[in-house]
Amino acid sequence: MSARDDARAVAQLRPVTLELDVQPNPAGSARIRAGGTEVLIAVSIEPGAPRWRDRRGWVTAEYAMLPGSTDTRSARERRGVGGRSKEIERLIGRSLRAAVDVDALPDVTITVDCDVLSADGGTRTASITGGWVALAVALRRADLGHALIRQVAAVSVGIVDGALLLDLDQREDNRASVDMNVVTADDGLLVEVQGTAEGAPFARAQHDALLDLALAGCAELAVLQRGALDALFSAT
Repeated sequence: MSARDDARAVAQLRPVTLELDVQPNPAGSARIRAGGTEVLIAVSIEPGAPRWRDRRGWVTAEYAMLPGSTDTRSARERRGVGGRSKEIERLIGRSLRAAVDVDALPDVTITVDCDVLSADGGTRTASITGGWVALAVALRRADLGHALIRQVAAVSVGIVDGALLLDLDQREDNRASVDMNVVTADDGLLVEVQGTAEGAPFARAQHDALLDLALAGCAELAVLQRGALDALFSAT
């Protein structure tokens, strides 16, 4: 398998765009598109952190798929957040907290809301990549930029029909024998790795090759993140 259904090379990201300031009210906002996946992100800064934080700040995340984001209606979670959404929220929250010195924050809660407008694979990784940019905007505008200590980005990798692929779309994800989500920092260190064999176990060498593929993809995403921030703040 040398190329994919969309004609990408095996180590090629889908086209990615990052738009900032897409909503007027949040402290920071972004819309990220990665192929057919699109996520709207809004960052709110509100007084008061959880009591156990002892008047130090906190960063958390919420995630939802809008009803029209999939080919069949995705029902709203009116009776509480479902297991999948909760797991994704925790991943996004952990990943973005890795970018922030939360002890350097005042007594505030920063919430990163991620709403999936269109889902074609990689919604959680797109939420992290776009979420970091929106968070960086919010912190800078609130004079809290000193608390942002590193850059994070995320991407999916997997094994499909024996080939190691970067940035799986939904069709590829459905066929993957191995599926992995990787969150990295801009210094090349790993923030989180979630990897699963959907069928037969996979080899350590394949695991390491997938990590190399993800690190290269995240390095590309980091360049796009910095470019979006530079464009915003150079224009203001």
